[in-house]
Amino acid sequence: MLTWRAQDVPRMESVRIQVSGKRIRANGRIVAAATATSPAFGAYYDVQTDETGATKRLGMTVTLAERERVLAIARDEENMWLVTDHQGDRRAAYSGALDVDVVFSPFFNALPIRRLGLHERAESVTLPVVYVNVPDMSVTAAGVSYTSTGSLDGLKLRSPVADTTVSVDDDGFILDYPGLAERI
Repeated sequence: MLTWRAQDVPRMESVRIQVSGKRIRANGRIVAAATATSPAFGAYYDVQTDETGATKRLGMTVTLAERERVLAIARDEENMWLVTDHQGDRRAAYSGALDVDVVFSPFFNALPIRRLGLHERAESVTLPVVYVNVPDMSVTAAGVSYTSTGSLDGLKLRSPVADTTVSVDDDGFILDYPGLAERI
């Protein structure tokens, strides 16, 4: 079980992670009180990766005061993504993405870090991701850049919402994501 607390807003994420090699199965929850820029919401997710650590499936339910929405995202053998939500089904390549990133979640940033071993060696990569915005549940293609020095506390991350340096533990899971959350 890993838990993160947002540094400047009333928000937390807690996730139960099962690891087998690079394969991950995780069930988590993000809860947030209302702020000036976002309504109060709760998001529950279930994510699975394949044996290489690439995201295979994400199921998510987001609850707001006025509604609840469900989202399902799955990658097939052709690396195409099927997105099912309140608008129906759509299939897209999302620029060849192998990872899903969820805004407000430090957990999802660990998936490509672990998959590529960025916590163990120096490398710089820009990856396409299927980007999920919560609480509105919009799904878009985005790019996330990681620059690793090979140390656990100097991994630069640039995403659609952040440009920061994160620290990770020996397993590649986020310890501190300045501006987003810190592990407690």
